Amino acid sequence: MKNKYATFFLLLAAIITIFLARAWLASVIAVPRTFEIFDILTVAGALLVLLKGYRDLQRTDWITALILGAIVGTETMFATLFSSYPFLGFVRDSTGQAWVLGTFTFLVTLGGLALMRQGGPVRFHISDGNWKGAGRGVMIGLAVGLPLAVLNIFALQSTQGRSIDWQNPLAALLDALQPGIFEEVIYRFTLWGLLLLALRNDLPTHAVSAAGLLATLIHGYAHFDDLFLQSPLMGLGMGAALIALWGVPPLLLARRRGLESAIAFHWIQDAARFLTGF
Repeated sequence: MKNKYATFFLLLAAIITIFLARAWLASVIAVPRTFEIFDILTVAGALLVLLKGYRDLQRTDWITALILGAIVGTETMFATLFSSYPFLGFVRDSTGQAWVLGTFTFLVTLGGLALMRQGGPVRFHISDGNWKGAGRGVMIGLAVGLPLAVLNIFALQSTQGRSIDWQNPLAALLDALQPGIFEEVIYRFTLWGLLLLALRNDLPTHAVSAAGLLATLIHGYAHFDDLFLQSPLMGLGMGAALIALWGVPPLLLARRRGLESAIAFHWIQDAARFLTGF
């Protein structure tokens, strides 16, 4: 008889293998960042979902995906307080990166919305025309995120040994849209939904939580590529702290209040960081 946790542990083993293989190869040759690996895997998963599920999409879903893709692409091209990593090491100019990330956002959003229409774990209220629910979610995300954004600034001051260097407020608010939308759509929406598909049959009562945990672990630890090479144990510890303080809250917000709430939480973290020069 098949163990009901077999698929979960198989996925966990695959995720760990990707992290370990990437870290080992990075010490020898140039390899994609962990974020890029999982971004590409999520886009591929979204395309597979769309092959069968595109008929479930509504007109507002296509419009929402286009708008989010345009926002991410535009912010990637014109951001002044951060610059994106060269995609796969060779797409270095801002225009090329804008097209890549904007297209990724469009496809992943569509895939996530198709999953949502099939009973996915996270609602996107805007695409449903539920502006009241979206607004409430945004306000709750900002309220939960603000104190943690302040805490993050103190933590960055301590770990980096730098003082605050105030930046243009409008630039900080606008630039923070790119990571807030891009990362949350991938990791708190579509990847979570894809993992849920894989776990739903084996873990009917715990699949949502298990899939959310895996997506959060991936997103949290993907921030520490360099640290894993220099000090793996410190990378594990820093990743655990990041996940506990800044990974679990948006996970719960996305599940209970919708994707907009998680995006708002993420946005205020980066807005505060960019505003203060970190």
